[in-house]
Amino acid sequence: MTDTIQPNAAALATPYLQVRGIGMTFGPVTALSGVDIDVVPGQVHALLGENGAGKSTLMSIISGTLTPTTGSVSVDGVEHTGLTPAQALELGISIVHQTPALLPDLTVAENMVLAIPRSLRPSVFQIGPWVSEKLAAVGCAVHPDTKCGDLPIAERQLIEIAKALATDTKVLILDEPTAPLVQDKVDLLFDRVRSVAAAGVAVVYITHRIPEVRELADTMTILRDGRVRGSYDPQTLTDDEIITLIAGRDVDAVFPPKGHGPIGDGLVVTSLSGTDFDDVSFSVAAGEIVGLAGVAGNGQVALLRALAGLTPSTGIARLDGTTLKLKSSADAHKAGIAFMPADRAGEGVLSEFSIRENSALGAFGRFVRNGIIDRSKEARLTTEMSSALTVKAPSVETLVGNLSGGNQQKVVLARALLAEPKLVLAEEPTQGVDAGARAEIYAQLRAAADDGMAIVVLSSDALELEGLCDRVLVISRGSIVESLTGDAVTERNMMHAMVSATGHRTDRTDAATKTVASAPSRIARSLPSYILLGAIVLLALIATTQNIRFLGEANISSILLTTTALGFIALGQMLVVMTGGIDLSVGPLTGLVLVIMSFFWYDGASVARLFGGIVIAVVAAVLVGAVNGGLIRGLKFTAVAATLVTYIGIQGVSLLLRPEIDGYVDFTILDVINYSVGPVPVATVVVVLAAVGLGFALKFARPGIALRATGSDATIAEKFGVKTGLTVTAAYVGCSLLTMFGGIMLVGQVGVGDPNQGISFTLASITAVVVAGTLLRGGSGSPIAVLLGALLLQVILAMANFLRLGTAWQYWLQGAIVIVAAVLYIGLQQRQANRHH
Repeated sequence: MTDTIQPNAAALATPYLQVRGIGMTFGPVTALSGVDIDVVPGQVHALLGENGAGKSTLMSIISGTLTPTTGSVSVDGVEHTGLTPAQALELGISIVHQTPALLPDLTVAENMVLAIPRSLRPSVFQIGPWVSEKLAAVGCAVHPDTKCGDLPIAERQLIEIAKALATDTKVLILDEPTAPLVQDKVDLLFDRVRSVAAAGVAVVYITHRIPEVRELADTMTILRDGRVRGSYDPQTLTDDEIITLIAGRDVDAVFPPKGHGPIGDGLVVTSLSGTDFDDVSFSVAAGEIVGLAGVAGNGQVALLRALAGLTPSTGIARLDGTTLKLKSSADAHKAGIAFMPADRAGEGVLSEFSIRENSALGAFGRFVRNGIIDRSKEARLTTEMSSALTVKAPSVETLVGNLSGGNQQKVVLARALLAEPKLVLAEEPTQGVDAGARAEIYAQLRAAADDGMAIVVLSSDALELEGLCDRVLVISRGSIVESLTGDAVTERNMMHAMVSATGHRTDRTDAATKTVASAPSRIARSLPSYILLGAIVLLALIATTQNIRFLGEANISSILLTTTALGFIALGQMLVVMTGGIDLSVGPLTGLVLVIMSFFWYDGASVARLFGGIVIAVVAAVLVGAVNGGLIRGLKFTAVAATLVTYIGIQGVSLLLRPEIDGYVDFTILDVINYSVGPVPVATVVVVLAAVGLGFALKFARPGIALRATGSDATIAEKFGVKTGLTVTAAYVGCSLLTMFGGIMLVGQVGVGDPNQGISFTLASITAVVVAGTLLRGGSGSPIAVLLGALLLQVILAMANFLRLGTAWQYWLQGAIVIVAAVLYIGLQQRQANRHH
């Protein structure tokens, strides 16, 4: 079989999208070379190829996520050497990623608001029914107010599809869209794909499954090793011919001889289920290498990581007859399981540690005597292992970060083997490794099996599995669809099992869970506010039982005034925390505002001077926020480092302006700032209205949703067209402006220029944000809860003063509240995540 089969004549139609000479390199790796493809309106164009053939890279170029090294993309006759995601959307190019590109901390409706241009959707106030209509078209019954992070993968995939179909699409790209779907959803999706194609949309359908191509596609293009091997009518080729075009090569790597069969019990898995895999049963005998094959995203990675204790699972797994408890990676290691992750940099090695230290990390039990590490034995064994793997380095004391990728992978293998495990789990063990290093890794894995270890190898390279493994399990949609043994372990058979799989995922979600997942979770999201309100009431009652004056008008007014100052600052802190940052400079900035006003708001000052002080304070706040944003987004400082720099700078300016406490503020101005109606200061009403307005903007205004999106996942937010750099800078400017209002409230309480008065607000504002349940990683937060957090802190302070508990009690009570809140919120988040995933 050769590549000389006649192309499909449909390619002669006028294309809307033309790819010409596209090349893409990542360093020394060539992902695409000279790719030409025509995409025609009204057709479903299937794109096939092995893992790593370049399909997703090509689609990322077309959708604007990547800029090609060479070549161009012509859309509707206009040539482009590179597109941005925003430009691709404007040109009508929509993509449904294999991994749903949804912002987890935003609701379904909010994701749709960000993704769909205003001209194609109703206002945010009428968005709910419109979203429900779009979801229903693809068979999704999720409530629009459900957070996307609370949904299972199948529902998220349907939302991705609905999002793409809701745009004015000219080219719809679907990347393995059916992998997480049950059969009825697949049927509904195919109907929708046919209908949009019939309406004139050009559909690019990426898949590995030949039955889907035959059912859906008008034409197909095959990629192999980053090159186009031809475009064909799928009905004119047999399955074997398509498979040969996809694979197109024979085993040409050097592998060690295979083993002589099992020599022990090894691993036995029964009815194991978890994220992305269902009811999986298999065994791996001691002395055997078993491979896991399958199209990326079909559950094989999740299965391997579940066995490593890294993701939750249910079912039974036994190793050498002992039932395993795989609640954590520590459990797996203790049971004799060694895991080799695919992500060397992120999970595999510690770059600042030496080869010896990295290699010995998993095998301290072999080196420790009476609680002390035997350095000579450690050095000897790590050197022997390093030599056996031919790690190219001057010595085992060389830092791993100075090694090549292949040598780093050998260190990962050395750590696994030095632990003398019963089971080795190897995820992409030769990814990014040259041919020579591959042969050495293969030899060591086979030697480990011959020594009695059970080994599971997950690889996207079918050729590698053919040459290395005694058996191969082919996984499709979370289930084992084929078990190949002996001479049947061939690349062709693996490819045939992958592309011929017709089964779909089973829907294991019960009705009760569906109801929870699809119902609005407003009560759950308001839980921090309820908890804080309850804590405030409880503490106030306790204090009142000891001193009835605690609820007196004077004390209530005092608590509310201090809460107002902290409340403004904490609301500002919340803005930057929601982007995933933090602002340490709010305390000194509060003091700077106090110092500035002490120069302008003195007794007898003119109206112009009074307003002049406000203008200077506003300019100072905007400048501080812009500097913080510029350092973080422009110069790539961490948020802590950037705001620590401004913290020091602002405090220095304040001390320069007021080396000593001086500059008394006019009492009339103090009366205006502190003006109250009964026990309630007018300023408190203002800060409450500000919190309500801020909450409204964060939920209903696109800039507010964009801010939350940036904190939730900046990479995905940029794909939605969000300017994350500008958004982060705006958040810091907003934080500084709100802090300025807090500084003005501090003027009313202090009445004199004291540069040190504001410093404590940094810690207090962060504490208020934390106890309000705001996610420090960004993406979520409630302004009302933050205000209640500020109120709680001031109630604690007043309670300690009223009951004469001393300063230490103030810190102990605040610390206890923070710990309890953190444990409670983290526990609730983990419980919710486990329920949905």
